[in-house]
Formats: sequence, C-alpha cells, structure tokens
Amino acid sequence: MLKKILLILILCMVVILSGCGKKQKDEPKDLLDTVKARGKIIVGVKTDTKPFGFLDKDGNNIGYDIDIAKKIAYMIFGNENQIEFVPVTPSNRIMKLSSGAVDILVATMSVTSQRLQLIDFSSTYHIAGQAIMVRKGSPVTSLKELNKKKVIIVYGSTSEKNLRLAVPEAIVIGYKTYPEAYNALKAGKAEAIVADDTILLRFAIDDPSVEILSKRYSMEHYAVAFRKGPKSERLLERVNFMIETMVRSGEISRMQEQWGIK
Repeated sequence: MLKKILLILILCMVVILSGCGKKQKDEPKDLLDTVKARGKIIVGVKTDTKPFGFLDKDGNNIGYDIDIAKKIAYMIFGNENQIEFVPVTPSNRIMKLSSGAVDILVATMSVTSQRLQLIDFSSTYHIAGQAIMVRKGSPVTSLKELNKKKVIIVYGSTSEKNLRLAVPEAIVIGYKTYPEAYNALKAGKAEAIVADDTILLRFAIDDPSVEILSKRYSMEHYAVAFRKGPKSERLLERVNFMIETMVRSGEISRMQEQWGIK
C-alpha cells in the first residue's frame, strides 16, 4: 500500500513539473517576445502636449512622439498600425509603465538621474529646454524674478524640482495637465508657467496674449522609457539602433522640422 501511495505521489509530481516546464517554455522570455506574441505594442503617450502628443479633430493621436512610436511599431511588425495608444499624464506615466499597463512610454519623458533609478531609457530623440511663459506685458523677465511669486508647474514634470532649486521662495502651484496650467495662467492665478519650451510653444503660437521668455534654463533629453530589467533589453537595443539610424540619416531632423520643433 505504501509503495502504491509513493508511486502515485511521484507520478503527480512528474505531471506537475512537466506542466510547469511547459508553461515556462511557452511564456515569452522578454518584452519584445511579449509584444510580438500579442501582435501590437502598447504605448503610453500624451494627448494634451501639442506638437508632441495630441488629438486631431477626429480624435486620432498625432504628433512628433506619436510618429516616433509608430516607427517603433513598424520596426517590430513592418506595420506602424500594430500599435495601441494609452493616454498618460506627467503624474501617472511612470506608474502606468511600472504596472504593465503600457509596454513603453513615448511621452516627452526627460532623462534624469532620479528616473534612471526606476526605469530605463533609450537614446535621446529630442532635446528641449525649460523656459518661462508669461502673459504679454508681464514685468517678469527672468527666473530669479519669480521669487515669492506664484508659479505654475505640471505635476510629474522635471520643472518642479528645477524651479525649487533655482527659486526656492517661489510659490509653486501644480496642475495635472498643460491645458489646465495654461488656463490658470490666463486667469491670472500665477505670474508664470515653467515647463519645456517645446511644450509651451503650442500655446504661444496659438495665443498672442502669452509669450515665452528667450532664456532657457536646462537641457531636457527626451527618450523612450522602458521598465527596468533584463526583459526590456532586446527591445531597448532595437529602439536605440532605430533612433541612432534616424539621427544619422537626418530623418529625426526632418520630423522635427515637420512638427515645428527644430
């Protein structure tokens, strides 16, 4: 009887271990395999950051970041439409990446030492600079003049940290999106907005009642963001090769000219 029970237990273990081995074998080994098996790549993008990521009149995602994302889809599948866009904001984009809600972020993400502790980045595909936007005729002409004044930032952006370091006595007011920040400035709730120049540009172009001051206070390297770890390595390497090839060929420069950010 004991031998019979032992034999049954051994057979059960063999079945369980065989099943586990098959499951592990069938599971995609890394992000690139996962994306290929799914048949599309899921990308976190902005929808309120013209000309990088925004919606056209029909609700379609367009912009410079969107074009970069489509290039990645084409590189993987040979079809730029095998892609799903997920809206993200500066305050939730890293959370959505880390949770697996998106595969990658192409969402005006600046590379910083703090972020590099949490996520991995591709090669740079654009360089921006932080700037100040004010209402036309404002007496503010420099960053230092914002001390003890109300200044708007967007939560989750690099602007808040840079502003607090450069102007520690500024009264910082945060909003979740850039349109909210812009509307607050227009309503007189603060003296200025501090953000990347390429993001502020959309408002200054469309609205002559605001202006961007000439000086830039940082260099912001935009890159594609990945979950940290070996599972992202193969796709990260391919994206780096794609970006570097586009830079050498001049394609990146042409795309920037197309979207008015060069």
